This record gives sequence, C-alpha cells and structure tokens, in this order.
Amino acid sequence: MQIVHGRAGRPVEQRGATFTGVVWGDPVLPSTDGTTVNSVTFTPGARTYWHHHERGQLLVVTAGSGWVCPHGEEPQPITVGDVVWVPPGERHWHGAGRDSIMTHLATSLGTTTWLEEVAEAEYAAIDAGGAVK
Repeated sequence: MQIVHGRAGRPVEQRGATFTGVVWGDPVLPSTDGTTVNSVTFTPGARTYWHHHERGQLLVVTAGSGWVCPHGEEPQPITVGDVVWVPPGERHWHGAGRDSIMTHLATSLGTTTWLEEVAEAEYAAIDAGGAVK
C-alpha cells in the first residue's frame, strides 16, 4: 500500500509533441507498475494529439467540458461526472471545448504511444457539426 498525502508532484505545463494549446498536468501518484495517474487541465481549445495506450486509459471528468474522439468516429461530448474507458490500443484524442476548460483524472495503463496532431480543421469541424475522422 502507498499513501500519498496531498499531491505527488507539482503541476507542469505540458509541451512538446503531445498536446495542442496550453495543458497542465498535475501528478496524483508517481508512476507505478506501468500505471500513471494525473489530473490534467486543458485550457479552451487545447487537446491531446492522437494516441493510444498499451493497456487502456480511464478518464474521469472533474471540471468543465470537452470532447473525446476514437479514430474514425464522431467526437463525443464529455462533462463533469462523465467516465470514459478507452480500450487497449484504441487510437483517440481528448481535450477541452472551444469555450470551456476541461479537467480530467487520467489513469493510463502501460506505455502511451503518441501519434500526429489533431488538425485544426478537424477540431474546428466539431463547432460546425461535422465529423472528425
């Protein structure tokens, strides 16, 4: 058993080839046995790149609203209290809506493989009622 009082670390702005926009990651627990748990806050319009997880990912939305999108499907709205299970290997992205922050608790199992950026035109299609493929 491990008890972490308060936070496991300090919030860090996420940069590099994994996110579009301003995103803050706040570790809840140190990575253990291939499992990472982070509270992630996306500013309006911010989102992950396409990616997948070796053993899946569990998202619990704790503030604001946003989107989650499995590859080849329509983006689905998510808001406070929603729980999302992403199966192992499923290519997807998630992030805030254009007019809201979105914070979720993300439990990632195994290795995360990061892919290409979600194109602005694809993301903009959500507002236009179009599909993101």
